Amino acid sequence: MSHDSCILLFVKYPEKGKVKLRLAADLHEENVLQLYRCFVHDTLKTVKRIDTDLFICFTPVDALTRFQGWLGSHLQFLPQNGNDLGERMKHCFATVFAQGYHHAILIGSDSPDLPGDYVTKGFSLLKTHDVVLGPATDGGYYLIGLRNTTGTQNLFEGLPWGTSTVLQETLGKIRHRNHTVGLLPDWSDVDTITDLKNLILRAQNTAFKSSQTMTYIRTHHITLEDDNEK
Repeated sequence: MSHDSCILLFVKYPEKGKVKLRLAADLHEENVLQLYRCFVHDTLKTVKRIDTDLFICFTPVDALTRFQGWLGSHLQFLPQNGNDLGERMKHCFATVFAQGYHHAILIGSDSPDLPGDYVTKGFSLLKTHDVVLGPATDGGYYLIGLRNTTGTQNLFEGLPWGTSTVLQETLGKIRHRNHTVGLLPDWSDVDTITDLKNLILRAQNTAFKSSQTMTYIRTHHITLEDDNEK
């Protein structure tokens, strides 16, 4: 893959009460915290296999030293500057485009079993499309890719983040501005206890069954047959 492309991996620093809040409604806070750490490590393992540059886009912005201690100081880090998710995404895309990258794909750490092939396919689509989206089953998206073309970085303004309409509203903006868009297959984020149950089910006969996430679930007996008490 050409190195005019890069991946932006959005990561929060793992602290109790600040990550995966909807999971925390059904699991112990410590389990939620450790699962989030596993999600990040599994996602990082996937994207490191892709032959392109990688930036860890981190928040809070004053946590660089803690991130370097957690994930390794050899990685490239980029702060998520901005007042909301849209501003933070726009800033990170603008920063790497200013550094000379022509294509960038942003993903979060909410889909730890996301196939690397989906990201690679996203880069392929960016050769012929201005924008690439990976639709999430909750009405959002697990991936967004942009070409460094006029106006693409302004797609994030005024979107209803965290709602079931954000994908459709983003598509509306893309079409209104006459950008071309490529769509990847649907995939599931893991935000709720039901999402986690579905992850466990679909991982049974895949390579992901040996991941950090699944290993933690097995060793801590998070069976989810009945929702755990806090």
